[in-house]
Amino acid sequence: MISKEMTISEILRRYPETLPVFERHRLDCYDCQLADIEQLEHGATVHKIDIESLLRELNGSIKI
Repeated sequence: MISKEMTISEILRRYPETLPVFERHRLDCYDCQLADIEQLEHGATVHKIDIESLLRELNGSIKI
């Protein structure tokens, strides 16, 4: 399960199937050098994306 405290690169390493969700929201943080240290919540805030909606969409996209 993805949480807002996880880093963006951690999410993509564990769940590569989430990449389209990041792209759909124009969250290109995965391509940034900060992806290894930036938490999902911070990236969403900077890009003015509702964190709860993003978490639902990311968690809905992962294969369990």
